[in-house]
Amino acid sequence: MTFLGTLRHWPCRRLWARVPRPNPVGSGGKAGAEATPCRGAHADSSLSAGVEVDLGRLEGADAGIVEVLMCRQRARNSLGKVFVSQMREVVAHLHGDGAVRVVVFRSLVPGVFCAGADLKERAKMTNSEAEHLVHGLRSLMTEIAVLPMPTVAAVDGFALGGGLELALACDLRTAASTAQMGLIEATRGLLPGAGGSQRLPRLVGFAVAKEMIFTGQRVTGERALQLGLVNRVAEQNEAGDAAYREALQLARQILPQAPIALRMVKEAISRGVEVDIDTGMAIEGMCYAKVIPTRDRQEGMAAFIEKRPPRYTGQ
Repeated sequence: MTFLGTLRHWPCRRLWARVPRPNPVGSGGKAGAEATPCRGAHADSSLSAGVEVDLGRLEGADAGIVEVLMCRQRARNSLGKVFVSQMREVVAHLHGDGAVRVVVFRSLVPGVFCAGADLKERAKMTNSEAEHLVHGLRSLMTEIAVLPMPTVAAVDGFALGGGLELALACDLRTAASTAQMGLIEATRGLLPGAGGSQRLPRLVGFAVAKEMIFTGQRVTGERALQLGLVNRVAEQNEAGDAAYREALQLARQILPQAPIALRMVKEAISRGVEVDIDTGMAIEGMCYAKVIPTRDRQEGMAAFIEKRPPRYTGQ
């Protein structure tokens, strides 16, 4: 059984229970030496050498919240081959885990969420290899976007290029006031290739998105909030994890809601925004029909009548 196969049964031992992983496939032993455990602001949550992306499950009252932990220390969480492979593996597991109610994407590298493409790796690739890599990144971001449960990106530092595209693939975003976000590909002779040219305009409007991409502009957390790029912003703290703390508070507000209802409303919104209003209404109707026979709907009604908090089980 792989480490992912054991996730559901792994005992929680601290605030979060990190799942031990073997050396990543394709690392060739080299990546393990390059990706040292993260230190500094998140020293209590460091990962084993060679692990660049992992899962952490919160426990107690926060059970149901899962964290995607990014820790490619020396390369600032840039989207290298090992990082992407491990992220793909983690996301694939999340798709099939009904116990997960909310996912928080966070960095364990102080001052950075994700620095975007690994340009050192990219420079060694042929044109066809680079095109294949970007196609893989685009599909990965889509897999994140279609995760069935709500997702939150905690941007506590730089989120540039592919790093911002990763945050854009999440449903919600929190940011530290000092965060820096931008699709800077045009400054490197490229364009956003992992969904940024499509997702950013849908959030901030076409004119603002074009200006940001045309100029390679970076915006702070405060400006991102004004533009509608993030949902919440927090003044950065001494620990450097203000956005994560805000994301955790947001996840805790989502956690008590009925899991199936949340999954269905996410599907209704995500699919409905791409079609005309009549088709969108039909999609909403289909999603609503899936909620009607659930025990959670019956529990919600019973809790209302009995004037008590509902106890949803996701059934």
